[in-house]
Amino acid sequence: MISLPPSERDLHAYIDHQLSDADRRVLENWLASHPDDAALIRAWQQDAQHLRAALGGALQQPANPDLDPALIRQRLKHRSRRQLASAAVLLIAVSIGGISGWQAREMTFVRTVAPMTDALQAYRLIAQQGILPADYKVGGEGDMQRWLDRYFTQANRLPDLTAAGFRPVSGRLLSTEEGPAAMVMYEDRAGHKVSFYVRPPGPKNTFLPRGSRLDGDLQAEYWSGEGYNYAMVSPTDTPAAQLLKQTVRF
Repeated sequence: MISLPPSERDLHAYIDHQLSDADRRVLENWLASHPDDAALIRAWQQDAQHLRAALGGALQQPANPDLDPALIRQRLKHRSRRQLASAAVLLIAVSIGGISGWQAREMTFVRTVAPMTDALQAYRLIAQQGILPADYKVGGEGDMQRWLDRYFTQANRLPDLTAAGFRPVSGRLLSTEEGPAAMVMYEDRAGHKVSFYVRPPGPKNTFLPRGSRLDGDLQAEYWSGEGYNYAMVSPTDTPAAQLLKQTVRF
């Protein structure tokens, strides 16, 4: 039985439909006489609806702490603070003037967002944690290239990884602030996974020089071409990943 006034945990449980019918009625009666709190709850419910729409079937999977609305709101607050800090650096650069100030601004934004961070996050959600289900799976007559062409008609062809023992098995559509993205999963006979990620260029139509970077247990090879940014993501600690790196040049 919840207590009144409700705690933040009770409010989140209400938004996530985790209260019993009796507790839900008690809370709704309380909200009816507290319009300011009711308005806040409606705003949180809209946030949750946007998350469900963006993640598709992800919220039908077992609960994941990383997708808790309270934690997401906390991350947004932290991101807002980082943006304010970047704006402060820019203001200082303008007031000082000169080329050195603009170089400080560019270095700030480069440090804020590393190349193809979303490609690495998608691999963790789909390949490692299995949170997001595939939108398309290759069957007997399946053609992954044809599926990708439905959404990215001008993009580069899918990499041919057969020499390293990998073949495309599934695809997932995703969204970014600049437009739709897609991740194609490859597997070898032993079940090792690597992914090919395609997305629109970043803010201000930013294209990437060819490069690579490590992020924990993952490595991303990234490049740009044909109007899109691309990344091939693979684990760093498997023989299959080493074979892929030696066999294929992206």
